[in-house]
Amino acid sequence: MPHSFVYLVTHVVFSTRDRAPHLTPELSGRLFPYRAGIIKALRGVPFIVNGPQDHVHLLLSLPAGVSIAEMLRVVKTNSSRWVHEQFPVLRRFGWQSGYGAFTVSCSRLDEVKRYIASQQEHHRKVTFEEEFLSLLRRHGMDYDTSYTK
Repeated sequence: MPHSFVYLVTHVVFSTRDRAPHLTPELSGRLFPYRAGIIKALRGVPFIVNGPQDHVHLLLSLPAGVSIAEMLRVVKTNSSRWVHEQFPVLRRFGWQSGYGAFTVSCSRLDEVKRYIASQQEHHRKVTFEEEFLSLLRRHGMDYDTSYTK
């Protein structure tokens, strides 16, 4: 077979450094589309990018030949640089080094899109830590709670 066919949809979650509430509507309104552009430039498909003030959810399809680690390294590095250039007052802005990445079946794609789209409402009731631990449990992942703080 001369071609590679890949459909790897991943739900990614990571926070701002120290969970600082930097992702204001003004910043997010420009940053989230910029981030989608980075994913497209790497030949990925950004289904949705959203999040409250202290973390981000990405739903994306990875292209053949690009690992999730490489995709996120490029997304985080370039988006941090962009924030520093566009919003100089946010010189302390940055992303945490870690992340959660969870595969998504195409049969659940719309459900996960709705979940990500409703993040601002969702986090009026649930903290980032509660949400992240729930995702880890739902995916059967072992974790040390000291790394989720």
